[in-house]
Amino acid sequence: MNDHSPLRSAWTESLSSGRQPDPQALRAHLRAVHRDHAGFTETCARACRDHAGRTSYDWLAEVVPGAGSFRVLDLACGSGPLLNILHDRAAGLRLIGVDMCPEELALANARLPQGAATLMQADAQDMAEIPDGSLDAVLCHWALTLMDPVTPVLDEVRRVLAPGGRFAALVDGPMEAAPGYAQVHDLIYGHVQAELPGYGEVDLGDPRVRGTDSLSDLVRAAFPDATVTVETGIVAMEGPAAEVAEAAAGFFYAAFILSPARRVRMLAEIAMLLTAPEPTADGSVQGRFSMPINRLMVSQ
Repeated sequence: MNDHSPLRSAWTESLSSGRQPDPQALRAHLRAVHRDHAGFTETCARACRDHAGRTSYDWLAEVVPGAGSFRVLDLACGSGPLLNILHDRAAGLRLIGVDMCPEELALANARLPQGAATLMQADAQDMAEIPDGSLDAVLCHWALTLMDPVTPVLDEVRRVLAPGGRFAALVDGPMEAAPGYAQVHDLIYGHVQAELPGYGEVDLGDPRVRGTDSLSDLVRAAFPDATVTVETGIVAMEGPAAEVAEAAAGFFYAAFILSPARRVRMLAEIAMLLTAPEPTADGSVQGRFSMPINRLMVSQ
């Protein structure tokens, strides 16, 4: 988080006044976060790996075959890390990246080889530039949880997929699956709610996406003839406790709400929470942060 001034938007102002934010206010809020902190999502996601050494991007990319000229959409592509992995895995892929934030798309354009992907600015609920049935796979890394309304997103995904196509999304897993994750979550939200009491009463996005069973039901309603599965995994990062705390906090949208002074206090408390019981051989203070993830798979 480069700019530590507290983020304020129509969404946070609605919460402050006790009003229910509407989807337009949510998109404006997310847009403001990514405008001011473009690329922040991958800082934590690229540092966290599972027992096999894979990042969440790697796990999602495995859905796409490593050979062939498949047509693949990265929905809410952000700064382009998933597109980069897909391009490196199989040069023959025809890649499209869609995101609502021009600052994120600018980072994606700068990192990708020329011609590696077609990048488009659009909302996930309206991807009119992509023809019906034109894609073999649609991937979405940790953004489906933020989309509201989400049903039009699923309708658009179904529209652009060709017969036999696949949709896969990486979303939040059950908090209890990763040791210590709930404590970090609650610590961050405790600080945020001290400054903005209404935060957390309204979810960023549709809350059904955050539950394994409710997510399956939601997707089966949109894809009634498809096979739908949800797998749970854990990714984690280790390193100097203060650095791990910074990266972990930066993955939570809530942390952008905090004033600078409270943010410093929060990071110190997270570092203490994540610190290993014993220092390493060189005397350094190490920390570990684990995160639960779900991989949704829809096969038509």
